[in-house]
Formats: sequence, C-alpha cells, structure tokens
Amino acid sequence: MQPLKQLTQSLRILADREHCVFSDSDLAAAVPGCGHLAGLLSRATKAGLLKRVCRGIYLYPVPDYPPGHLLFHAAARLRAREFNYISLETVLSEAGVISQVPMNWITIMTSGRSHVVNCGDYGHIEFVHTAQSPADVSRELTYAPDRRLWRASVRQALRDMKATRRNLELIDEEAARELV
Repeated sequence: MQPLKQLTQSLRILADREHCVFSDSDLAAAVPGCGHLAGLLSRATKAGLLKRVCRGIYLYPVPDYPPGHLLFHAAARLRAREFNYISLETVLSEAGVISQVPMNWITIMTSGRSHVVNCGDYGHIEFVHTAQSPADVSRELTYAPDRRLWRASVRQALRDMKATRRNLELIDEEAARELV
C-alpha cells in the first residue's frame, strides 16, 4: 500500500477531537517501514491531510477541534519528556492580574531549555527553563485536561515571574493580592 494511503487510513482510525495533534515520531509509527518520512509528511501537508503547526508537530483537522487549545497541545507534544506547566503571563492574564492579554503567545515553564517556538499563523510557544522539581511546585499546580498540561496557580505564576526576572510593571498588585 502507498505510504500516503496508509497514513490516511491510520489517521482516520486513530484521530478524533481529543487526539489530533501528532509529533512526527507519532506519525512514523503509523507508517512503519516508510523510508522517507519527511517527504511523506510534506506530501500529506500539500494534500491537505495534515496541517504543519511547527517543526515536528502536525494537526489532523477534525470537526469541532477547539482552536484555542492548539498551542497548548503542541507544547505538550514538543516537550513530552520534560516537566512542563503553564505559567507566567499566560496564567496571570487569564486570572486578570495583568491587563494585557498575550495574543497567540503562551508561556510554559519547563525543565528543558528555554526556547521560543514559532508556530507560524498559530502563534508562539515560549518555553522558560526552571530548575524547580515537580515536588517543589506540586501544591501550586492543577492539571488542565483540556490543554493536556499542568497549570500554575496565580501565586506560583507570580513567583515564576520574579524568579525569571520578567517585567512586573503590568501586574495589578490589588488583583494579585485578592487571588493569592
């Protein structure tokens, strides 16, 4: 069977609203023995079967997929082997502690290296390194299943802002006191 047809059949069977963001290694497992995966993924993207989110991450378009979660799902796949949690400006803007809402930009604390991933029209994922272990912050994290990542409390996000020397001028101190 042609590799593109095999990939198409596998995705029709495996993908659904909850599982439609794949890493290139996930897709390689769907077509074992494919000699040139990069070429196959390029053809699948040109054919409209997949949409490239960023390097190594692809979206299989399914109906009713929540587009606001794509960057979070991509971040979870990109750093699946690291300790990650949503924090910094993302958490503080959602809580109303900072007035500016980052558009198409999410901030993730990670045990991996700091790096900004450009996801083209979808936005950016900013990974910020932390030396904290999961045990250090576990009381301040809750799991967000819709985003497939841990999420920091406002208290932890404020600590992370200070620890990473981020700009604190946008923080509404009164709103922060109410939530902490």
